[in-house]
Amino acid sequence: MGIFDRPPLRKNKSKDGMPEGLWTKCPECSAMLHQLELRQHHQTCHHCGHHFLLGARDRIALVADPGSFEETETGLVSANPLGFDRYQEKTVSLRETTGLEDAVVTGRLTIGGKPAMIAVMDFKFFAGSMGSVVGEKITRAIEGAIHEKRGMIIVSASSGARMQEGMLSLMQMAKTCGALARLGEAGLPYISVLTHPTTGGVTASFATIGDVNLAEPKCMIGFAGPRVVKETTHQNLPPGFQTAEFMKEHGLIDDIVPRGKMRDKLATMLNYMMP
Repeated sequence: MGIFDRPPLRKNKSKDGMPEGLWTKCPECSAMLHQLELRQHHQTCHHCGHHFLLGARDRIALVADPGSFEETETGLVSANPLGFDRYQEKTVSLRETTGLEDAVVTGRLTIGGKPAMIAVMDFKFFAGSMGSVVGEKITRAIEGAIHEKRGMIIVSASSGARMQEGMLSLMQMAKTCGALARLGEAGLPYISVLTHPTTGGVTASFATIGDVNLAEPKCMIGFAGPRVVKETTHQNLPPGFQTAEFMKEHGLIDDIVPRGKMRDKLATMLNYMMP
């Protein structure tokens, strides 16, 4: 048989028949991780501890007492107040592909038997950006915590304010912080959990004003991105700039908690802080 008549190698056939999406490469240690392994370890690498993005509902299931979560404020969806080109089509598409109504899920639950309201942002929906719906749902969750005498937990994962809603998005920063001020006046605790990434208007508002600020390991926390900061200040940035470890060293956050230990940490904090 001539060289040009050779049949394809077997490994090519097996590669064509290999199901896609079963393996993920860890960006930290380059280990190949099976999707089943990731699920078993709460979307973390069991070799180096790298934390992958985690959806809002999976995160709620991770920290809530079994069967205790009750979602609130469903049915709120974004309008297009500024007439931004294709914005409404994009939000409709994201609702279909993610199963989320917007970039946050709110509800009541218990953690270690302690009652709380929770708001969990999801980066899959518009990069977790905060528009009118996100701000409104978080504010209503805080008001529910005040009315029902519950602690408040907000888990942030966001690119910041949603530019497609302009000033209406920026107004959510003041609105959520005002609601949290009333929560403090009621003597109820607010625990903020920062995950990768927490940036922009979310960092500059409710994410960093908790009675206790917790963060997942090595998550990015900042207002502007490192490139913007460097170009603006014309300074070389220190090692680990805008990581959770850097922020803890400089006093912005109180503790770094691996994902698998977050539920126990929240239960302990609520036990100490609830009146």
